[in-house]
Amino acid sequence: MRYTEHLQNDKDRGMTESGTIELFDNPRPGRDYRIAIRCPEFTSVCPKTGQPDFGEITVEYCPEKHCIELKSLKFYLQGYRNKGIFYESLTNEILDDLSGACRPRWMTVTARFTPRGGITTDVTAEYHAQGHRLT
Repeated sequence: MRYTEHLQNDKDRGMTESGTIELFDNPRPGRDYRIAIRCPEFTSVCPKTGQPDFGEITVEYCPEKHCIELKSLKFYLQGYRNKGIFYESLTNEILDDLSGACRPRWMTVTARFTPRGGITTDVTAEYHAQGHRLT
């Protein structure tokens, strides 16, 4: 099955073009622990040039009641493949969407993009629930 067919099947299952974040219950809600997820093959589009941007997205968080299901996260991130967006907006949008979905104790999203014109860009956005600090 080709990618476009997978995308169409996902739309048929009720997923939006950018994907829907699915969750599962935190198996250890009484414990603080760190989950780190890396997406080393992330792509989006430069809104100025229309050229593809290649990078790595890292999501680290301490779950409260729910954890992020990885397949849905993969589809969500693939939704950026053809989206024209600046690095800074992209990083903050991902943080807002993910922290809004799972309401973690804290979360950081780091976007590391490959060099363009000899310049490398890393953007980190942070969220922490009231009373919780990043560890």
